Amino acid sequence: MRPDYPLKTERLLLRPFEERDLDDFFAYRARPDVQRYLFTEVPDRAACAELLARRMTEDELTEEGQRLALAVYWPEARRVVGDVVLKWLSETDRQGEIGYGFNPEFQGKGLATEAAGAMLKLGFEGLGLHRIIAQCDPRNEPSWRLMERLGMRREAHFRDFGILKGEWGDLYVYAMLAEEYRTLK
Repeated sequence: MRPDYPLKTERLLLRPFEERDLDDFFAYRARPDVQRYLFTEVPDRAACAELLARRMTEDELTEEGQRLALAVYWPEARRVVGDVVLKWLSETDRQGEIGYGFNPEFQGKGLATEAAGAMLKLGFEGLGLHRIIAQCDPRNEPSWRLMERLGMRREAHFRDFGILKGEWGDLYVYAMLAEEYRTLK
């Protein structure tokens, strides 16, 4: 599946990353508050450029295990304000996972909810998935609140799931089924 880009929401354009996105991408990916609940450390500009180069190749899903990583461009701000991901976890079981990262400068405007909702739509309507999950550290309240706004339900709270920045960390898993998605629509 290769979507017809850009994907348009009410206020946003979701599109493959481009080299010219580096300044905007670095502006939020290199922030300690954005990286706080991720397994990776705060990247320098060179590491961000490498991550962006990988993301630029993730613009279609042709087999399970792949991920679609899109820049979230907000025309009103004339910049990339975040990114969203759709991972194809299983073709046989029609499972997927969404993820997102946003510049805190743009929080509280509903942009992340709008963009993540577009990824749910793409997964359920475009890829025909049966179940989509999302995961986050329980201390990352804005992330799990977003999942709840999307209509996802918390299925699990794994305690001491893994080592995060030198200490044991928990994990929330949220999910939505295709039938739940259709009901919400």
